[in-house]
Amino acid sequence: MTALLERPTLVLNRNWQPVGVASVARSLTQVFCGTARIVDPHSYQLYTWEDWSNLAPSKDEPFISSQLLKVRIPEVVSLVNYDRIPRNTVTFSRRNVFKRDQYMCQYCGSRPGSEYLTIDHVVPRSKGGESSWENCVLACVDCNHRKANRTPAEAHMPMRKEPFRPKWTPVYAARRVRIESWTKFVSEAYWDTELDT
Repeated sequence: MTALLERPTLVLNRNWQPVGVASVARSLTQVFCGTARIVDPHSYQLYTWEDWSNLAPSKDEPFISSQLLKVRIPEVVSLVNYDRIPRNTVTFSRRNVFKRDQYMCQYCGSRPGSEYLTIDHVVPRSKGGESSWENCVLACVDCNHRKANRTPAEAHMPMRKEPFRPKWTPVYAARRVRIESWTKFVSEAYWDTELDT
């Protein structure tokens, strides 16, 4: 049951724009307290805690239970009073560089698998390059060895695209999970970034 309570739930603002990802436990608490409503991703119907807790889970649907109650696991909730869009930032991390670069070597374009990809500093650290969004890209082992301690220009290895700081999307917040119902609320461009496998 603990694993179900930790599953991600997409959080929408009052205008149904994605503003975050919360655990099922947090989302159910918000619904119980009346600060959020559960969104049925198929019918777009909104449910209060009373409405949702009275719906019986279908045979294959995940749920949490107590002695008296079985509660379906929500995938999307909408906040009742929140209409702003927060300025979330994507944490610079190895996992998120892999997501941003879509598990692709930024020099040769190959996708050899994560075990054969490394983080390359565009301007090498020995030349003052920092570990940042704007200076790190994925490189396959062969390209990383070939580039060595040089800049792409010095190594005559142009990059497929310049490194950039990605904008926050639910893809960066949800770890190891892709929930299909979210595609109705999140632009397809957000899903172009592959999730961890």
